[in-house]
Amino acid sequence: MKTNQILTRPMGGFNVSQRTVDGMFNATELLKQWNDHSCQKREIKKFFENDSTKQFLNALIKEENLKGENSAYLKSRGKYSGGTWMHPLLFIDFAMWLNPAFKVKVLKFVYDQLIKYRNEAGDTYKDLSNAVAKLVPKEKIAVSMKEVATGINFCVFGSHERNIRNKKAEESLMIELVETQKKLTMLINEEFLNSYEEVINYLRKSRKNKAKRLVLQN
Repeated sequence: MKTNQILTRPMGGFNVSQRTVDGMFNATELLKQWNDHSCQKREIKKFFENDSTKQFLNALIKEENLKGENSAYLKSRGKYSGGTWMHPLLFIDFAMWLNPAFKVKVLKFVYDQLIKYRNEAGDTYKDLSNAVAKLVPKEKIAVSMKEVATGINFCVFGSHERNIRNKKAEESLMIELVETQKKLTMLINEEFLNSYEEVINYLRKSRKNKAKRLVLQN
């Protein structure tokens, strides 16, 4: 499932936005945070003026078979999605240009499997919807799935709010989300859960059990 979403992800003390549809990062957003916390101000145009950046762009376009610079970075407008968006590899170069100390953190950050699991979460949610549809009347599916999704959010994230799956976009949580949805789908399809009430009770029990585990760990 590759509908575009904007994920908010923590990186080296900052938050950065990434698009799920193509993996591009909002460099303008990172730059603003950097300038707000550093006495060494940077300008994005200076980055693109560097000979090393120009050489890197040429190599990136060639190696990744991109269709020109517009595939390596693009500028957009909008209150929530405006700024310069960069190909993940270009974003690495940009982040390290801001601060070489980012190197290890950025390399690990960009190459995790978050986007993969975020897309898989969408697919497993669809499978779960089909399973829940076996337990409730057709006219109640939408409302029922909202309740199920809320229950899953409490199980995985410990709370529920609008777009929480994007706001708490960490790889470990996305993996847990995928596995939770898969397991719930399996329990319904294998008839271990035979009613909508049993599904909700299962989620409530799972939430309580996780809370107990967290208490014991702390």
